[in-house]
Amino acid sequence: MALENCTVFSEFIFLGLSSRRDVQLELFVFFLFVYGTTVIANVGMILLIKMDSRLHTPMYYFLSNLSFCDVCYSTSVSPKMLVDFLSEKKSISYSFCPVQMYFWEVFADVECLMLAVMAYDRYVAICNPLLYTVAMSRRLCTLLVVLTYIMGLIDSAIHTCLTFRLSFCNSNLINHFFCDIPPLLALATSDTSINEIMLFVFGTIILGCSIFTVFLSYSYIIATILRMKSAEGRRKAFSTCASHLSTVALFHGTLLYMYFRPSSSYSMDVDKMTSVFYTVIIPMLNPLIYSLRNKDVKSALKKLISFKLCPGKNQ
Repeated sequence: MALENCTVFSEFIFLGLSSRRDVQLELFVFFLFVYGTTVIANVGMILLIKMDSRLHTPMYYFLSNLSFCDVCYSTSVSPKMLVDFLSEKKSISYSFCPVQMYFWEVFADVECLMLAVMAYDRYVAICNPLLYTVAMSRRLCTLLVVLTYIMGLIDSAIHTCLTFRLSFCNSNLINHFFCDIPPLLALATSDTSINEIMLFVFGTIILGCSIFTVFLSYSYIIATILRMKSAEGRRKAFSTCASHLSTVALFHGTLLYMYFRPSSSYSMDVDKMTSVFYTVIIPMLNPLIYSLRNKDVKSALKKLISFKLCPGKNQ
């Protein structure tokens, strides 16, 4: 009987980050710069790794996949957000909302798992250097990347299907800037207990496995580094891991704050600001972190620039 009185909405309306027109224009300029930098930096990283044969190693193979993930991750949210900053009505059709949620969730999961794969790669490289090329074979590297996407596709399909089986009868106003799961669950008028259980279970599995793998890998890495007799060797090993640890700390730290803090501190407005950081800012920071702290990447970039400016010297 309740479903008979349910209003069927053809679209959802985002409340966005601000209702003030002047602030929206400022945000548009800022996030246009951020998104442009994200695409250029990550695509540049992918092309640089592809073009320089010295970077054709498992570590940079995973890094190029991380960059691809960052571009897709940001693109699932940023273009629509930018359009909404310039629109009077920040709407998204009922059919496109699950599409946005699905692809955002896929690449969020892949990013999380890819960081775990990269931690394992660093563990093998530092703790078992003589077996590195054998242990991290091309076949294994490809298999690990494929598995991250399979897990992301399955997890995202489950959450998207469960979310859009719910009824949204009372309102179509989403207090967010994209179709994320928590604000839609808050909007639903039907029972969301199964959704919340599945969100917790799969979130714990994916995020928990990723954090555990990173923690275990770096526990062995640090123990191995501390046993090194050469100070230069220790410095080089720490330098190799610093970029990855910075990325892990940013991404996992934000997700832990978002989903594992006490419910008493839950606030949709605060969560929107947190979501901005891990959906828009982090994909821009990742390639910058790796390029600024990685000698191989900087060397490859200098070589490419030198070749473009003075092609005769490199022949």
